[in-house]
Amino acid sequence: MARAVGTAASDAAKAWFARRLDGAAAIARPFGDAARRAADRARSAHPAGPRNALLCTVLVALVFGMLIQLSHAATTLPPEAFRGQMLEQTAFRLAGLALLIAGMALGPRRIEPLIPAATVGAFVLLVLCFVPGFEQPLNGSHRWIRILGRGPSIQASELARVALVLWAARRCALLDDDLGDLRRGFVPTLLVGLLAASLVLKEPDLGGALLLLFCFGATLYVGGARMKHVGLVGAMAAVLLLLAIQVFSHVRERFAVWAGESTNSQVSRAAEAMASGDLFGVGFAQGGFRNAGLQYMQTDYVFALVGEELGMFGVLLVVGIFAAFAWHALRLVLCIHDRFAALAAFGLTTSVGLQALIHLQVVTGLAPPKGMALPFISDGGSGLLAACAAVGLALGAARHAAPSQETHGSASG
Repeated sequence: MARAVGTAASDAAKAWFARRLDGAAAIARPFGDAARRAADRARSAHPAGPRNALLCTVLVALVFGMLIQLSHAATTLPPEAFRGQMLEQTAFRLAGLALLIAGMALGPRRIEPLIPAATVGAFVLLVLCFVPGFEQPLNGSHRWIRILGRGPSIQASELARVALVLWAARRCALLDDDLGDLRRGFVPTLLVGLLAASLVLKEPDLGGALLLLFCFGATLYVGGARMKHVGLVGAMAAVLLLLAIQVFSHVRERFAVWAGESTNSQVSRAAEAMASGDLFGVGFAQGGFRNAGLQYMQTDYVFALVGEELGMFGVLLVVGIFAAFAWHALRLVLCIHDRFAALAAFGLTTSVGLQALIHLQVVTGLAPPKGMALPFISDGGSGLLAACAAVGLALGAARHAAPSQETHGSASG
């Protein structure tokens, strides 16, 4: 009797859950249909629209970033140092604009023969981070190098991420259906990305390693890798994370701060700076936190500077810039019908957009503390140049594409 009652209750529960799932599916179906229709319209559209919109978005970000850097330097540096800093920032942003234009002119197809050499060069740069005479240790990290100890520093992982994404896109296009073969296609490809991520982790830079591995894996997935194989990338990322927590004490501390089990003045004061801005901020170049001990407000915590000086208006402006970036980048990828070019555009724009998302999450406390610049906004350097080159090549993929090009298949093939 009891068994019969239990069976009836179980059947009733299953029926109840089935009805709820059917209801949820019915609610979600119109959204799915709308998304498919939007994707179909994007595929048939001319690339000039999203290309120009994405270009304008990046130009707005570059100008806005220059203004924010001007604000920071104006109240933290003496006149002579201020002029030098502004000249340096101007030079970097002009160089970034030049790379953006060059990338548009070339596109992924024209540089495709150079990708193997660029990938080897990326690994060389990652190794040079640990070679005396080239390494430039800072705060216990080996992320930067100087060529023979001279010239500006280079953050190797930023350049390596661009090269590895291009290599992954080219590999997917060359392998085509063989990418789904675990032994001959996917695993050898994954090992290259894993090796690069391991070198970045050794610096140590957990966030940079995970970002590289995610962009690499996302490119493989869109390029046709099987979902169960891409799960290996997630497993590798989890292994890297657990390894970093065990090996690096600063990683454990950052997770403790994020979980509320510990405190960090940098994190808490950045939150105070953002909260102090209220609706419209304390005013451009009027922020006081950077002169009261809050560090890295021109780089890893630049979003906190925006929140302090421009308030919720500035916060929403930055979020809107990168939301527009993601939207136009997606439209751009969908309207490119050259398989390799579309995959390259997807991976490159994903690397920039995801880096921005991580920065915004870290500063707002939604992710563990991590030194990650905000693309186009933070103090310029190799990271700014890498982001401009990445977006330029993505724009170049659209510039040389047309809706009628079907010769190389689609990005999802």
